[in-house]
Amino acid sequence: MNIQRSFSKESDPNGAGSLYLVATPIGNLEDMTVRAIRTLKEVDLIAAEDTRQTRKLLTHFEINTRLVSYHEHNKAASGPELIRLLMNGQSIAIVSDAGLPAISDPGADLVRDAVAENITVIPIPGANAALSALIMSGLPTERFMFAGFPPRERKQLLKWLQEMERREETLIMYESPHRLLKTLEGILEGLGDRRIAIMRELTKRHEEAVRGTVSECIAWFQEHSPLGEFCIVIGGADRSVGGDVGQGAWWAELDLNAHVAHYEATMDRKEAIKKTAQDRQLPKRDVYNEVNR
Repeated sequence: MNIQRSFSKESDPNGAGSLYLVATPIGNLEDMTVRAIRTLKEVDLIAAEDTRQTRKLLTHFEINTRLVSYHEHNKAASGPELIRLLMNGQSIAIVSDAGLPAISDPGADLVRDAVAENITVIPIPGANAALSALIMSGLPTERFMFAGFPPRERKQLLKWLQEMERREETLIMYESPHRLLKTLEGILEGLGDRRIAIMRELTKRHEEAVRGTVSECIAWFQEHSPLGEFCIVIGGADRSVGGDVGQGAWWAELDLNAHVAHYEATMDRKEAIKKTAQDRQLPKRDVYNEVNR
């Protein structure tokens, strides 16, 4: 059991310092909060994922606090030292390159170790790319799942998507420009032709949102080379096979078998099942299982 009262002296009777999780801008420097600036000025030490990137931020806001490196490749050595300093009473802020630390970065490991030592952990909220993308996507926001970065290899990507194909909540993930098209093609195959929104360069000058079906977005990015960092927001699975997708479409009155049979007149069964799944925004495996009972 661990009870934290963040701003009570009773929470650190042994004189340990506090670990501050400080959000930094994801593009626009004006998104840096007053509280974040004050915290970075007051702590004894700032641990940064990329000290070169963070130093630019500190220079802009005239913050002179000592800066050290803490990232995926040195966390095994740096983490215990930061915990030791915290136990000795120093206050430390951890920042990522952009947005909230501890989300898809090694800051989560430091938080885990701090909690294990009953060190006070205090969030300093601010910009976040995933939530920013979600609220501008036009997709449901009542329930959502942040999935992080997709696997690189196609086989692992499809397996990863398979684990999420029945989830009804909106899905959010990050992707790099050189991987975007391959990931979208995997989403089309693994999840079907769902509604999707793809945001790039959030809060920056070239901020852009591309909204449509997965296949429409693939066609767009085949014509417009992906540039910048991307957030992908995907509509959740329909509750029933077929759902209300395609009302008014040519195939709306057909059952799955008839839908597949229509395509089989001009292509092989595998492609017919794939096309049917795309039309109905269904996982391909669900269609396959239904028509091969």
